[in-house]
Amino acid sequence: MPAPSRPVRWAELRPDDFRARLAACPVACLPLGLCEPHGHVAALGLDLIKAEYYCEEAARRFGGIVAPSQGYHIHECGFHAPWLEEVVGEENPFLAALPPHVMTRLFLYQLRAFANAGFRAVIGVSGHAGGSQEDLRRVANAFTARTRLPVVVKTDPEWVAGRFRGDHAGRYEISQLLAIRPDLVDLNLLRRQQEPGSGGRLALGEDAVEATAGEGRAINEAIIEAIGAAVRELRDAAKDHSAAPLLTYADMEAIWSALGGDNAPWHSASPKPGQPPVGEASRWKPCEHATLS
Repeated sequence: MPAPSRPVRWAELRPDDFRARLAACPVACLPLGLCEPHGHVAALGLDLIKAEYYCEEAARRFGGIVAPSQGYHIHECGFHAPWLEEVVGEENPFLAALPPHVMTRLFLYQLRAFANAGFRAVIGVSGHAGGSQEDLRRVANAFTARTRLPVVVKTDPEWVAGRFRGDHAGRYEISQLLAIRPDLVDLNLLRRQQEPGSGGRLALGEDAVEATAGEGRAINEAIIEAIGAAVRELRDAAKDHSAAPLLTYADMEAIWSALGGDNAPWHSASPKPGQPPVGEASRWKPCEHATLS
């Protein structure tokens, strides 16, 4: 029976083990995702499951520590709302969604926790794409400008841009999950969306039928290698920088205020130019514009 692999998750490390991994490679990898529909064929948590897999594999192969997962993400509002009206309709989407001003403030304080724990760099790997990552990058850039601690935020398709084309619950994404957790995919349910009362499409991609575990393995390995290259670069650069001073709540509130606070012009807060407005009777209408004022 093979020996179990050594833990790489923050939550599973004893203090001495944490210190040893931190000294060898002071890079935190944060998996970001959420639960949302990926058709009837795949698990709702596909986005988070793949992000956790990439972070853990990268940490095992290249070093660093996997931070506690962020299992909620920006969705439902802004440019997401017209899309959800189109591909989900009025069905319950079983979303683990947060508005931009909540998610970005939480992310800012997560970065503080990483810096205060002794990390010298952070990599955020988001299994949820579509544009909300722009808001996280805005926070990351502001945090780095204030603390000099580098923060990289990329969605999984961005790690392999030019090699593979991302999608939502189509050939690309279903292939990823088939390679990681085949038990969470059932392609026999592809016809389910046509059954009365089934909930319809539930955001399934039209080419999901073409998904294979083999293609998923190729995609996944390319993503892990790309993350690994970033880990090595950040690890090497960290040797030239001392640990950041202890960051306070007041420090974070200063960054938050400079960003514009709760009513900052977040990319995810409003539909994109040219997107059709959400229907007045739609369940998605109330959150179409995620502004507090």
